[in-house]
Parts: sequence; C-alpha cells; structure tokens
Amino acid sequence: MDDDARPGPVGGLGGFLRSRRERLTPEAAGLPETAGLPGAAGVPGAGPRRVPGLRRDEVAARAGISLSYYSRLEQGRDVSPSRPVAESLARALRLGDEDRAELLRLARPAARRTKAPARVERVRPHLRRMIESWTATPALILGHAQDLLAANALADALYRDFAERDNVLRMLFLDPAATAFHRHPERARSRAVADLWRTAASAPADPRVLELVGELAVRSEAFRTLWARSYARVPSYDVQQVRHSVVGALELRHEALVIRSAPGQQLVILQAEPGSASADGLALLGSLGAPEVPHQRPRRGA
Repeated sequence: MDDDARPGPVGGLGGFLRSRRERLTPEAAGLPETAGLPGAAGVPGAGPRRVPGLRRDEVAARAGISLSYYSRLEQGRDVSPSRPVAESLARALRLGDEDRAELLRLARPAARRTKAPARVERVRPHLRRMIESWTATPALILGHAQDLLAANALADALYRDFAERDNVLRMLFLDPAATAFHRHPERARSRAVADLWRTAASAPADPRVLELVGELAVRSEAFRTLWARSYARVPSYDVQQVRHSVVGALELRHEALVIRSAPGQQLVILQAEPGSASADGLALLGSLGAPEVPHQRPRRGA
C-alpha cells in the first residue's frame, strides 16, 4: 500500500497537514500531474499519481525537510516542529493567512520545549578591519548558511548589480542579476547548494538553514532540483568568471578560507592576476567610488 494512502491522524497537526496536502493540486503547486518532484532525501517520486493532491515527498522537498521527518509530522509522531519548519510547510502548502495561523498554532507546543537558539553570527572587529584595509581585492565574510556578514568596499562595488546582497544562495537563485553577472551561473549555483547541503547534513535542525532551504525550495525550481541531489564534496571555484555592468568581464581567483576563530564562517577572497585586464577592471571599479560604509548584513528581525 502506498504510504500516502494509509490512514493518518484524524485531528491535530498531522490531520491538518494531510488535509491541506490532499487539497493542493499539482497544477496549483506548479508540478506536472504525472511526474513527481524528487524527495528531499533524493528519492525520485515519478509515476502515475495514486493519491489526491500532492505526495508527501513533494511537500517535504518543497519545504526543504526530509521525507521521514515530514511523515512523522503527518502521522502524529512529532507534533512540535520548530517555527522555521512550520513557516516552510506553510509556504510549501501555499496556505492562506488563516490556514498559516492555524498551522503555527498547532505547532506552538514547540515554543514550550527547550530548543537550540538560533545562532547569532558576528564578525570580529579585527577581521572587519583586515578586509577593509584591502583596497585592491574584493573580500567577503560569509556565515555558516552563506549569509553575507561583511564585505569590503570593493566587494560591495563588485556585487552592486544585485538588488539585495544578503545571502549567496538568495542572490544566485532569486535575483535575475545572477544570470548576467556569472558567466557560468549553473556552476556557481551547484557549488553553493553543495556547500549548504553539507552544512545541513551536519546540523539538520539549524533554524537559519531550515529557514533558507524552505524559502528557496518554495520560490526556486532550480534550487529544488539541485537540493534533491547528494553531494560527496563541495566543488572548487578556481577561477570565477563574471561580467560587471560597468567594467565588463573579469576573471577572479576564488579562495574560501575557514576562519578558525569563528567556526562556520568563511573568508572569501576574489583576486585578479597582477597586470591583467581583470586587475585593471578592479582598479577602475575602485576608482569609480565605492560605498563609504562597507556592507554589513542586517540581522534578521532587527
């Protein structure tokens, strides 16, 4: 018997999730009628549909959680998902305001349990001073979920074509500027997803990772496709080829260094070959007037 066809709990969170899953048609969710979306654990769900609405693996993939965890929620074996997971499920099921509020109410017992607080990431002052002193080399500091925590003036100027410079994955998958900026955007996206996939595997309940995966799984089909894969390693960028709207094509060697004094953070350096056209392009970009205050990503909720 198909797992999706087994009787589920009548009420509570499990019954609510099942009822909303069954009433969301594949067409409304943007999915083909007879082909399933690969599950969050990488298990394909292709074939004729035998259940009304979406399958569990499709909801799990759209919410950025594992199929086994979603199944426990729907079967009533776990009735206390975290707030980020509940928000991801609301987006995956395309709930309206009333249904979203009801889902959050049903999941509220989680607030009365002891749970790990969201990680607050700060850039150490000496690291900020260090990258700000590099006037000829773009440099960034990324958080564990690839949030842009800090950038020097030249990095801010380099990425000025993007509407929001807050997170590498959001920039790559949600901003149209990524396709024009990256000569090989698919490589950049694959590497960024592999990096996040590895982080999620090591910390599956991390609130920031769950929040980010949930948002991207709902808003980007390209992300859902890449996220369903398994990644043994994070591919190297080596030379990153980009095109800036003002100074044109640039070839920059990409180095990502682990910051041992701040576990989970990376120092990203984009360096041009000395004497090259790319070095001239960076010099021109710097002379055009970089922002007076280097970029600092605002904390969510501030």
